[in-house]
Amino acid sequence: MSEDDESSGWQLTESDPGVFTELLKKLGVPLQVDDLYSLDDEILATMQPIYALIFLFKWIAGADEKGGAEGTYDEDFPGFFAHQVVNNACATLAVLNGLGNIPNIPKGEELGELLSFTAGMDPQTTGLAITSSTYLRAAHNSLSPPSAISLDGLGLPKTTEEAYHFVVYLPYLGSLYELDGLKRYPVKHGHVDGEGWLGKARDVINSRIATYPPGSIHFNLQALRADPLPRLQTQLEEHRGSGATSLAHQVEHDMAIELEKRKRWDFENSLRRHNHTGLVHALLLGLAKTAKLDEATEKAREKMKERRQKIKEGKMNEDW
Repeated sequence: MSEDDESSGWQLTESDPGVFTELLKKLGVPLQVDDLYSLDDEILATMQPIYALIFLFKWIAGADEKGGAEGTYDEDFPGFFAHQVVNNACATLAVLNGLGNIPNIPKGEELGELLSFTAGMDPQTTGLAITSSTYLRAAHNSLSPPSAISLDGLGLPKTTEEAYHFVVYLPYLGSLYELDGLKRYPVKHGHVDGEGWLGKARDVINSRIATYPPGSIHFNLQALRADPLPRLQTQLEEHRGSGATSLAHQVEHDMAIELEKRKRWDFENSLRRHNHTGLVHALLLGLAKTAKLDEATEKAREKMKERRQKIKEGKMNEDW
């Protein structure tokens, strides 16, 4: 993290459904986020209702503002839209730009007050209000790894890391909108009917992906959806009541998978919050005491050289 990122007070957030779902919980919103590996109709049907899509992509300066699609800026957008005014806040901003335009969903008291307070503000002022919120910043940072080690003052050369950015797609007043905090206005991608907005969003997202070199994998797509457990619980009770044993067993299986996923999310989030500096120090100290540190260091250097060479030759993705 650069000095500018630290001074903003907003830390980097991992693109992970467990992180987003925990953020929603902290905001008092009973929705869930899940990874989407396909936009096929069959897959989407199993996840309904879907309220919005959160899309992460590699940000390239000077790229096509419309992302390869045929959208148009809506300068008179009547809904909620906030600009991103500080670094690292785009994940939470994408979530808020979505939540602020989904009708009739429960919200925590503090989030509801913030959305009411910003009603009628222009996007820039709304962005400033959001990023000035201590409550939101604390919720955002609570799932970021602690910054335990600082390299400042060591005179190391500055490096430029690749930037990634979150945007949200959702239907609003009969049209598909792309809400991107780095753009002047929401982008309107045309009229949609009901759940048909997902098909239109698929086309728009595919158009954006097509602007990157073939084979690029610098993307992640997640669905903001209803919590499936209440629906599954209702189905289970109905099947048990009607004597549909085989269907009841299938629903029990689906519920077990969902509950196991949440346990995994809780465990992974606990690791994200934990400061591992002590563990790393103990491991290094143990290697040094057994005279194995130099050997381990040399092996690590060789592996890094091999990795960099494979990346250079295109045989390995830089994120592996």
